[in-house]
Amino acid sequence: MVFKGKWNGNVYRLERLLGAGSNGQVWLASRGGVPCALKLGLDAADLQGETNILAALERGGRNRTPYLLDADDARLGGQDIPFYAMRYVPGMPVRQFVRRRGPRAVAAAGSHLLDRLAELHEAGWVFGDLKCDNVLVAPGGQVTLVDYGGATRIGRSVRQFTEIYDRGYWRAGNRTAEPAYDWFSAAVLWVHALDGDRLMRLTRTLPPQNRHPRELLRLVHTHPYLRHMEIWMRMALEGRFSDTREATRRWREQAVRLDHAAPDGIPGWMAGMAAATLVLGAATAVLWFVR
Repeated sequence: MVFKGKWNGNVYRLERLLGAGSNGQVWLASRGGVPCALKLGLDAADLQGETNILAALERGGRNRTPYLLDADDARLGGQDIPFYAMRYVPGMPVRQFVRRRGPRAVAAAGSHLLDRLAELHEAGWVFGDLKCDNVLVAPGGQVTLVDYGGATRIGRSVRQFTEIYDRGYWRAGNRTAEPAYDWFSAAVLWVHALDGDRLMRLTRTLPPQNRHPRELLRLVHTHPYLRHMEIWMRMALEGRFSDTREATRRWREQAVRLDHAAPDGIPGWMAGMAAATLVLGAATAVLWFVR
C-alpha cells in the first residue's frame, strides 16, 4: 500500500508488518527507496508521546544517527491515521536471529541491545515493554527497538508490559519505570530467545505464589550457553548494576566465555564425553592395528 502524508507530503510504501500492539502497528516501509520503520497509531496523543521520546533521544543520546524521520497523518479508509517514521536497521526478530546465527551470536546482540537501552535511560526514559517481538537484530548484531509505545518517563508507572518479561509477574519488584526494570526484561528476553520451550512450560505450570527469579536462574544454570552468563543474569534479575553502562560493560566481559562454549545445542559435559569417546576409539584402533 502507498500513501502520502497529509501535512508533510512524504510518500510511503508499506512493505510488511513488523509487529502489532495495543496502540498501533509497526510496518517496514520505504520512502524514496530508503527503508524505515513506520508506526500507524490508534491514538494521536499516544503517538505524540512516542515522538517526544524519539526527539529526546536525538537531543540527549550519544548516537548522532537520527531516530525520528517524520510525524504526520495518513488518509486511510476515509480517516486520518497518525503515524511516525523512524530509522530502521535491516534485521530479523531476535529469536529468528538466534536460530539462524546460533547462541554464540547473542554476545554481540546483547551488547548492542544494552547500548540502545543506555541511550534511552540517559535521556530519562525506560523502554518498559522490552520483549523479543520489539527487538530486531541485523546480521552483525546491531539492534533496533521497533516500538516505543511502552516507553515511560523514569519514576512513573510503566505504561505497557508483557507478563513474562515483567518483574512484577515474577514477584521481583514493582512496576516503577527505572533502568533496573529494563535489565530484568533483558535477562528474560535472552532466556526466551535461547530456551523458549522450557520458559513457556515453566510459566504454564508454575503456580503464581511460586513465581520468583530463582526459577529463571534454574533455567539459566542448566542451559549450555546461558550458564556462561549466569553472573550477569543474576545481577540483572536482582537489579544490582549501578547503571546501564555498567550492565553493558559486565555483559561484554562475560560474553567472551560464549566463544569457548560447547557446539550449538550440545551441553559441555556431553561434548567432553564425545571427545573422550573419540580418543578412546582412536587408541583402540591403533592397538588393534599394531596387534
